Amino acid sequence: MNKRFFAACVALAVVGTALCAETPQERGAYLIEGPAGCGNCHSPIDETGHPIPGQMLAGRMVIEMPEFTAYAPNITPAGHVGAWSDAELARAIREGIRPDGSLIGPPMPFSMYRGLSDTDLAAMVAYLRTIPPVENEVPASDYRIPLPPAYGPPVESIADVPRGPTAEYGAYLAGPVAHCMECHTPFGPHGPMLDTDLGRGGLQIPGPWGVSVASNITGHDDGLAGYSDAELTAMITRGQRPDGSQMLPPMPYGYLAKMTEEDLTALLLYLRTIPPLPDAE
Repeated sequence: MNKRFFAACVALAVVGTALCAETPQERGAYLIEGPAGCGNCHSPIDETGHPIPGQMLAGRMVIEMPEFTAYAPNITPAGHVGAWSDAELARAIREGIRPDGSLIGPPMPFSMYRGLSDTDLAAMVAYLRTIPPVENEVPASDYRIPLPPAYGPPVESIADVPRGPTAEYGAYLAGPVAHCMECHTPFGPHGPMLDTDLGRGGLQIPGPWGVSVASNITGHDDGLAGYSDAELTAMITRGQRPDGSQMLPPMPYGYLAKMTEEDLTALLLYLRTIPPLPDAE
C-alpha cells in the first residue's frame, strides 16, 4: 500500500473515532440505565415491582428487614444530591460517605462500587446532573444495627479496565458496575462473603413480589454448569428460564437488557470462570 495513502487512511480513522467518541454523559447514561441498574433501587415502583413512569431515580423504600429499613434517596437534581459538588457525589457513590461525613448504609453495594473506575464514576456523576428533577421526599433510612466507621480506606484512584469481550472486563461488569456478585453471594456478619462464597447464592430478598432467593451463579451443577449461553442470556436480559417460567425481581432484567452485545459476551465469559460451589445451606 502507498505510504501516503496509508497515512491518510489512518488519519481518517482517527478523525472518525473522535467524531463518534461517546461523551461522559453518554457513558454515564449507558451505565446507569443499563448494567448498573441504579433505578432498580432508586426509582419508585408500583405494586407489581415495575418502575412508575416519570419518576426515574426519585427514590423509594428499598427493603425492610429486622436489622434496618432502607430508603434509596432521590438522586435527581431535586434531591439533596443536587446541592453536592461532583466530588462529593462521587465519594458518596464509591465510598458511601456523605458531605457531612455520615455513612450511607446497606444495601448500597459499596463492596462493589469501591472498584468503579475514575472514568466511569465521573461519567455517572455527569449523567446524573442532566436527568430531569423529580420532587419526591424520601424518609431517612432506619438502621437498628451499628454501621462501621467506613467501608475501607479512602479510594485514591481506580484505573479503567480495558473494554472488550473478555472475562476480565466481564468481571468488572459483574462486580463494580452491576454488583451481580454482591446479591448472588451469601451475606455474613460483615456483608457478602466474597472471599469464601463468591456467587454461591442463597440471599433472600423480600419485596412486593414476595421473597426472591438469589441463584447460585458459580460453575457448579447447582449453578450455571448446565445452561447454554443462549439460556443464560434469556435469564439475564428477560428473566425467562429455559422451561419458559418467569423469574422474580429484583433481578434488573430491564436494565441488563440494554447491555451491548459485546458487554453481554464479556459478562458470560466471566461467569464461566467462577469456581464451582454447591448451593449455600
